[in-house]
Amino acid sequence: MVLAWELILLSENCSQMAISNVASHEEMLGLIRKDQKNYVLLYKSGSEASECSLKNITEAAEKLGKVNVMLADVSQVRDIHSVYGVTSAPSLLVFEGDRFINVVKGCNEPSHYINLFEEAYFHPLSTSGQPRQKRVTVYTTPTCSWCNTLKSYLKSNNIQYTEIDVSRNQQAAEQMVRRSGQQGVPQTDIEGTIVVGFDKNRINSLLGISTQQS
Repeated sequence: MVLAWELILLSENCSQMAISNVASHEEMLGLIRKDQKNYVLLYKSGSEASECSLKNITEAAEKLGKVNVMLADVSQVRDIHSVYGVTSAPSLLVFEGDRFINVVKGCNEPSHYINLFEEAYFHPLSTSGQPRQKRVTVYTTPTCSWCNTLKSYLKSNNIQYTEIDVSRNQQAAEQMVRRSGQQGVPQTDIEGTIVVGFDKNRINSLLGISTQQS
């Protein structure tokens, strides 16, 4: 198990990973990068769940390289969680630039954090003034033929997406069922709207895919 103080040393020695410890909300805002996604882990020293989250987030960041992750121990930093209405630790706050967009609670498998961090690469913030593509997450299993059809369709229309294999990620599977009320795959999360199955018309409408193009 990686303890909090060990992670601090790790972050100081791994320049390719932008992992920083922050002591206040003001310091956090100063480290946020306006042109990319940013992540802030609120954890509590000595908590098994928090140490688990620290370890798995570090592992995910090591695999992907440049991910801007900030760490705040809530037993010392008391002015971040109240700003964003967070009442439990560990909680990973997700920012799009300096805009707070999501919170991921508890300790998740490294693969869950990898999928989350990869989304930052798949959906970078627009700097050209052009509308950015909506965030797309596809929930799949290896034996699902319609999942492959859906993924091929998205690729053919140049739609970038994050894939989560729910057969390997129990927490993601449970979250998927809670949100849709359905266990079957594929399911597609398009900027918070869930599409169950390969509903081409619904996908086209949500992503602005021309019927002539598809």
